[in-house]
Amino acid sequence: MISTLLYTVLILSLLGGLLAVVLYVVAQKFNVQEDPRIDEVLEVLPGANCGGCGYAGCRAFVEAFVNNPERTDLFCPVGGNKAMQMAAMVLGRDTLEQAPKVAVVRCNGSCQVRPQLNVYDGSPSCAVVADLYGGETACSFGCLGLGDCVQSCAFDALTIDPETCLPVVDEDKCTSCGACVKACPRGIIEIRPKGPKNRRIFVSCMNKDKGALTRKACPVGCIGCGLCVKACPFDAITITNNLAYIDPDACRLCRKCVAVCPTHSILEINFPPKKQEVVHE
Repeated sequence: MISTLLYTVLILSLLGGLLAVVLYVVAQKFNVQEDPRIDEVLEVLPGANCGGCGYAGCRAFVEAFVNNPERTDLFCPVGGNKAMQMAAMVLGRDTLEQAPKVAVVRCNGSCQVRPQLNVYDGSPSCAVVADLYGGETACSFGCLGLGDCVQSCAFDALTIDPETCLPVVDEDKCTSCGACVKACPRGIIEIRPKGPKNRRIFVSCMNKDKGALTRKACPVGCIGCGLCVKACPFDAITITNNLAYIDPDACRLCRKCVAVCPTHSILEINFPPKKQEVVHE
């Protein structure tokens, strides 16, 4: 009985030792040496792991940044130009600066202007409502107001205004990571350049119905009339599927489109008030 037990222990010990040797040999053969600069670059980035860079996490982004020196599209939106310059310094490289960006809400149809046709009493989620039906108003393109974008933001840059029932972006907190863009089932949030002096102009509507239907559902919706296109001297505005879009790269912030929009669906952000003309008698 004792000899059988000793043989069993001896065989198991030999087998364990053999497996340990095999594992060691395999580990040595397939060992991948990681570039030590990856950890150095990680130290200078914010480490938000938000996915705004297009990668699953900060380490995956840094690995791509370190191993692909020819790529100029790799950028950490949370750290911004300052963090990217520090990361480039670690690697002894130059880096291209990007214009600061911010999330904008492309829906101006507040609960005061969009009549409520029914009452939703289910799960408080925009994604759920979007899957079930068109929403509580006649506009099937506008904001649902249940705050999926707010929940997705890791930087507390979004809130729902209780008076308008629309999301409000805190420009000082927004990192343009894009999490809210992915969370919105209606696609009404866009990442756009902040613009000179944080000034920007955009069409705050996503309704692609024809003008009459849009106006019936929301009086401040874009009706695709084309007046803005005619007024723009820089060819910055196009109309696709009955909806106007302002190219932020081509826009020169002249505000001529704002003046001619009959539904006031084009918003001008952070501009000083226009001077009132003085009428001399």
